[in-house]
Amino acid sequence: MKKILTTALAAGFLASAASAADDLTLQLKWVTQAQFAGYYVAKDQGFYEEEGLNVTIKPGGPDIAPVQVLMGGGADVMVDWLPSALAAREQGAPIVNIAQPFKSSGLMLTCLKEHGINSPADFPGHTLGTWFFGNEIPLFSWMGKLGLATDGSEGGVTIQKINFNVDPLLQKQVECATTMTYNEYWQVIDAGLTPDDLVVFKYQDEGIATLEDGLYATEASLADPAMADKLTRFVRASMKGWKWAEENPDAAADIVLENDETGAQTEKHQRRMMGEIAKLTAGSNGALDPADFDRTVEVLLSSGADPVISKAPEGAWTHAITDAALQ
Repeated sequence: MKKILTTALAAGFLASAASAADDLTLQLKWVTQAQFAGYYVAKDQGFYEEEGLNVTIKPGGPDIAPVQVLMGGGADVMVDWLPSALAAREQGAPIVNIAQPFKSSGLMLTCLKEHGINSPADFPGHTLGTWFFGNEIPLFSWMGKLGLATDGSEGGVTIQKINFNVDPLLQKQVECATTMTYNEYWQVIDAGLTPDDLVVFKYQDEGIATLEDGLYATEASLADPAMADKLTRFVRASMKGWKWAEENPDAAADIVLENDETGAQTEKHQRRMMGEIAKLTAGSNGALDPADFDRTVEVLLSSGADPVISKAPEGAWTHAITDAALQ
């Protein structure tokens, strides 16, 4: 009887603790994959639970714009790239970067060597494929910085919208395509091409890298002390998840696979992806580096006659959450 009573009390305590947890919803930028391993790890390893949070992680997809979900109240925090976030902010969405788990950029432009593109000077006259929904902004900014028209006119390039795969590159519908170091590049390799068949331009190496995969909340959330406290606990737990993932990449990839309800991901791809992702989160404690922010803004402002943003933004990031989370 004593054992039954003790078990019942323990179960009641756990149920009470669970019901007392604060709900928080995270909207991802893309589908469940190792790009977001830190969040899945934080949930799997109980880091969110330790912070009194019940976190729901909502995968993204080709038809999901994280900022629309956030502004529509479907999420409390979202993952997005800084260029698209700043563009949305200038258009009236009061969103703020509250943490920056990714220190480096994984964005690349991958070209088939057979097309004779060996440097940016060879871009004119060629077709470059990229994803849209805000992902096109870095490429348009780069072409603007190079002074190249993007409408296919003489002396410029043609930028073609492509789906979130590398088929157009493999089928030679485009000469170059946007890829990530941790994802689409390896799809090209897995399709049978070798690194010697490709010419790769890493945005990081070209000096035009912009910040990717930051965490964003609304100004209204930051002004609400209770919500700001939840965001602080969320960031603290999430960064624990990211550092755990860096130190245990294979185990982190396996956790991602366990959360992939579509069954579309493979162990080989996710473990390889996590290895590459760890290189991008390395060196970040979660706090945005103002120098990285300023570089992103400079790239966007110098993108030719039609810049992505018209002026340097104010209030687009804060250290308030990370300062509290990292104490």
